Amino acid sequence: MNTKYEVRWTEQAVQSIENTRDRRIQRLLLRSGDSLAQEPEKKGKPLIGALAGYRSLRVASQRYRLVYRVERELITVWIAAAGLRKEGDRHDVYELAKRLLNLGLLKGKG
Repeated sequence: MNTKYEVRWTEQAVQSIENTRDRRIQRLLLRSGDSLAQEPEKKGKPLIGALAGYRSLRVASQRYRLVYRVERELITVWIAAAGLRKEGDRHDVYELAKRLLNLGLLKGKG
């Protein structure tokens, strides 16, 4: 029997999607997030370093990412950040997630 997880979005992730100009990309990000309700730990890849405990799911030609955390005890997936992967850019989705974590707006490890 597959456990269905509740998918919850942080305010920052919702805002990032709303700020994405391309409506097709918005729909893909939302659909991909909803797909995490089934077997979220088999999707995406585990992140390391400051974002250990989070996972990253590639979306839309692999240019966009959803950064999320699975909380098994609560049967919940928290989508923490959504956005473009732009390595070296301060608007990169992983840099955004790290800043949110440092500001205490995301849960840390554990």
